[in-house]
Amino acid sequence: MTEIGSDSAHYVGVMPDGTEVTLAWAARSETGHHRDTNQDSFVARPPIFAVADGMGGHAAGDFASGVVVTRLAEHGGKTHVGTPDLELSLRLAVRDMSRGLGVTDEGSGTTVTGIALGHMSGEAVWFVFNIGDSRVYCLNGENFEQLTMDHSIVQEMVNAGQITREQADEHPHANVITRAVGFHETPVPDYRPIALDAGMRLVICSDGLTKELTDYGIGHILAENDTPASAVKHLVREALRNGGRDNVTVMVVDVLQVVCPGGDGS
Repeated sequence: MTEIGSDSAHYVGVMPDGTEVTLAWAARSETGHHRDTNQDSFVARPPIFAVADGMGGHAAGDFASGVVVTRLAEHGGKTHVGTPDLELSLRLAVRDMSRGLGVTDEGSGTTVTGIALGHMSGEAVWFVFNIGDSRVYCLNGENFEQLTMDHSIVQEMVNAGQITREQADEHPHANVITRAVGFHETPVPDYRPIALDAGMRLVICSDGLTKELTDYGIGHILAENDTPASAVKHLVREALRNGGRDNVTVMVVDVLQVVCPGGDGS
């Protein structure tokens, strides 16, 4: 696996419109009880936070996820990024994979999901992005929701009304995704801009977490733990206790303060 950036840190940055943003975060990745290697990777380097879950065999999956977070990490130190910047990074990652010295004959690939500080219509926002079935959640006050939609066979079946969300979790094709970064294909991410609100807490995770914990369980742990480090610790611990069937990677990002130009901090 590849870990880029601090696994627990505090950040203050100023957006192009003068908005000052204060963040805190924590991240952790574990191999789990049933895997020999960890093919997950993550980057936590403002303005970008992302998790990638590799596939295509041990060496290929580890390589693919590492390539993607390495390319995304090149934006570290900027005040913000836009969706064209993210798409360029993903295209370059696919090119890097194709030059990967024949890690496998079939190629390599990875999911990727994350959040990036951005600027849209004169306001600071998060750009939520994803390819595959790794997820982003948000707890904002009492509202807890999944911000991404899985690119998977079972999600398409849920959307079509053929199975329920609960049935999808136990479906034999639950691990089959319909989009990935790699395999010599142009990456096609989904984007969702969301307001940057003080007090919001975001979770970025591989499916090693969501295989073991329900959305209710994730939301409960987030609400019961004051700091990102404590929330990450308990989320990973419970995923491992519930089976730990896959690599588990979790990142929690808190928006501590948003100070608009000429205004008071909230």
